[in-house]
Amino acid sequence: MRLARGGLAHTAAVVMLAVLAGPAAPRADVPVETVGRVEALPQPPGDHWVWISDVMLRRSALLDVDRGAFLGMVSAGFLSPTLFSSQTGSELYLPETYYSRGSRGERTDVVTVYDAATIAPVGEIVIPPKRAVNVLPNGNAAVEDGGRYLAVLNMTPATSLSIVDLATRTFVTEVATPGCSLVYAAGPSRFLSLCADGSFLTVTVAEGGATRVERGPVFFDPQADPVTEKAVRYGDRWLFVSFGGVVHPLDVSGETPAPGETWSLLDEADRSASWRIGGRQHLAVHQSTGRLYSLVHQGGIDTHKDAGTDLWVYDLESRKRVQRIELLHPGFSFLHMSFEFSGGWAWLADWLLDVAIPNPGIESILVTQDDEPVLVTGTQIGGSLAVYDALSGEFLRRVSTGNMMVFSLQPFAPNVGAR
Repeated sequence: MRLARGGLAHTAAVVMLAVLAGPAAPRADVPVETVGRVEALPQPPGDHWVWISDVMLRRSALLDVDRGAFLGMVSAGFLSPTLFSSQTGSELYLPETYYSRGSRGERTDVVTVYDAATIAPVGEIVIPPKRAVNVLPNGNAAVEDGGRYLAVLNMTPATSLSIVDLATRTFVTEVATPGCSLVYAAGPSRFLSLCADGSFLTVTVAEGGATRVERGPVFFDPQADPVTEKAVRYGDRWLFVSFGGVVHPLDVSGETPAPGETWSLLDEADRSASWRIGGRQHLAVHQSTGRLYSLVHQGGIDTHKDAGTDLWVYDLESRKRVQRIELLHPGFSFLHMSFEFSGGWAWLADWLLDVAIPNPGIESILVTQDDEPVLVTGTQIGGSLAVYDALSGEFLRRVSTGNMMVFSLQPFAPNVGAR
């Protein structure tokens, strides 16, 4: 009897709910969503589109730093921060490393080819599984000035270069570079490496894959004042800066690269006040105005990797400092979420970042190459960026990238219009 009453009560409850709910609402026919749709980027590309790499998330995010708009991303392999572009800007190339079990197993190294309009992979070139895996933002690969060949630095710990033909999408050859490492473009079909004794090595690739290797003269003292690998290109000159702030130009326009006259970013007063260069990506150049941007901080010997608190700007023709920019906190993010408030509370985030929260310093900088360039700054402890007017130094905005860190910054087409 108790079971009967329980069943009756349950049935009555269901009927009551149905009555209260009223007539069933008509069902809408919702179209099935297409999964895996590929869209093209807006054209033409914006002058202020920037790649922000994150080696923790193994990706590079593409942002329009004017609007703070996320445009897309490339999912990369293990420590694969640097993208390269074709001469026309229609393709992107990324050296990558993968393991069959994530962090172990069979290793495969490739140069992945991406369509620059859709950021979709369109090809792979398998290279020897020797690619140098490190935390350097540059110097691990380069596209020569003719745009046909890409060289990838190998380190096993023996050093060599893997040469890839981008036109035929094939691996060409491996060139041994004993005692020399890193790689930079140095003219048509030619690459440059730095050597442990302060000299440089050039590797020239001929039609059919034949290579010529030549040793150049010593142009810096690796014991007294070594240069950092974070050089920047100004026209046909690479500008290598030493730990002590001395600029070592290397002209690659001739038959053989030629060292130029050195000069210093720091004067005696700067040195007395312990000003030094520093940062993961501490140099940038604006080509048309001939302005060199350098991160600096106050610190002791061997602090060349410390983050910068200020940015000093130099005229490359007069070799004089022409501007100082005090750098603000680029913003803080945690697990992809940026530290910001909307609406009427936006002022609170700015106050906290500018006044209350200690500035961690800036480790990466980029200057766009248009007539109204912006300076973009970031730090590896957060995924946000600070954006300035590169000519006046005026702070413009903070931008959230969705990254967990800022490992390196690159223009959308880093090989187009850079010289």
